[in-house]
Amino acid sequence: MAQTDEFGEELADFVRRVAELKAARSVPADDLPTVLDAAIFELDHVAGQLWPWYESLSSTGPSGVASVDRQEQQLLKALFQRVPVPVALVDRETVVRRLNFAATSFTGVRAGYATGRPLTGFLAHADRAAFRSQVAAVARGEGDRSLTVHLQQQPAVPVRATLTALRPSGEPRTAVLVVLQPADSRVPSPERVPGPVPTLTETTRHAALMDLVDAMTTALLSGPVGDPAGVLERAAGVLHGRFADWVVADVAGAARLSRTTVLAPSDSVAGARGVAAQDPVACPLVVEAARGGSTALAVRPEDPDAFGRDTSGAPILVRANVTSLLCVPLTTSPGPVQGVLTLFRCGARRAFSMAEAQVMDMMSRHLALAMSAPR
Repeated sequence: MAQTDEFGEELADFVRRVAELKAARSVPADDLPTVLDAAIFELDHVAGQLWPWYESLSSTGPSGVASVDRQEQQLLKALFQRVPVPVALVDRETVVRRLNFAATSFTGVRAGYATGRPLTGFLAHADRAAFRSQVAAVARGEGDRSLTVHLQQQPAVPVRATLTALRPSGEPRTAVLVVLQPADSRVPSPERVPGPVPTLTETTRHAALMDLVDAMTTALLSGPVGDPAGVLERAAGVLHGRFADWVVADVAGAARLSRTTVLAPSDSVAGARGVAAQDPVACPLVVEAARGGSTALAVRPEDPDAFGRDTSGAPILVRANVTSLLCVPLTTSPGPVQGVLTLFRCGARRAFSMAEAQVMDMMSRHLALAMSAPR
């Protein structure tokens, strides 16, 4: 304790000397070198004496208490991770701070991916606003809540979310503990719990992507070039089904963008008509890609209006249940953007990966060359 008091006195003296140096900035210019030398001396004093002194006090502090606290924290973390009920810790904005093992199995989302992202991004669009509002109310101290939500990968299965306030030690704000269970309140068995999205081996993924590149190259070389709409139609036929559920192609004309091709799942004929009738200028993602010339990859897009709305006024991403998308400008470097290709994956289908986005970016240059080649 005596060393701590002595350090406090020395630190207080240092603060007073710094205040005097600040006041000395108004001295004549000829005297400023003396003030500068004093400031450098004080900095050396901090680096050479005060800081090592502080580190020594920190390492020789109440180690017994700190050790007990660390053991308690480790025990609580282990309990959180091993409890057999899906549990997530979020802040008042629903951003995930922790996700236990049971929650990763229940939601099919890895903890490393979920951390730092809003939990609402893994819910169906219709449930996001209500869930966000209830979490904010619990964080404000208005009592525990419970509501029924639906995971985006399994929208037909109702999930009961129970929310309770929690104040982590040493933190100024209240967090919210979210417990997820099937709406029938039964603990899910391993057979009923949706596991993580299955990941293929790197070799299989690479082979599938190479097959896609081969099919695209064959389609481009076997048809006429220099016809942007025709090139995009052939490319869309290759991508539709095997690579994406939806394929939307827009050509950048002299005046404005025009939609040329819309391929959708067989059960979305009405939705396809609405997307085909949409003005591409009303799609923020398409406009941004046409202007900036950069690929956009989004998994569980948070903004429902990112691709605009259909003729009925409904957000297209919500109506099509889009879980991941790729928006790729078609351009050669250097050169203007000649079109934009947008791909949707829906429902429980595996999200687009960075490797797939890279391959699509490569194919986009081939498409741009075929579109701009002389007939």
